[in-house]
Amino acid sequence: MAREIDDKKKRKALRKLRKAAERATAEGGPGLSDWEKEFVDEVEARVEKYGSAFADQAKGKLDEPLSALQAQKLREIDRKSRGKGGGFKRKTGAKSSFKSKGKKSFSPRTRDINADIEETEPPLQDSERAPQDTAPRPKKRPVFKVIKGGKS
Repeated sequence: MAREIDDKKKRKALRKLRKAAERATAEGGPGLSDWEKEFVDEVEARVEKYGSAFADQAKGKLDEPLSALQAQKLREIDRKSRGKGGGFKRKTGAKSSFKSKGKKSFSPRTRDINADIEETEPPLQDSERAPQDTAPRPKKRPVFKVIKGGKS
């Protein structure tokens, strides 16, 4: 099970684990939860015994002593011990467009289909309208505006 892990990387991971745990449990520190104490102890024991704290290749780089999630949890414990906030912090890239932005009501992004239609004749004023006793004129179809671009 033991992989070839650089001794320098092992020592660095162990030092970070121990420093974060010491800082958190020191007087005036935030302390560690039971789960965090268990996590630090088990990871430390595995790194000392096997050189790595994970065996599954899909969980991290094979030349690193900690998996990606273990390294993330170690960073969280370190931030907590330094008083820079604790708990799970997820990096957010672009903001989701589905989140509500204040108290605005939902308005879907739509396009008015009548905006592309050009009328061939201006609308008639009330005084220009035909009297009610004559037959109505047949309406002409609106002309669609062609937008240049796209496939040529």
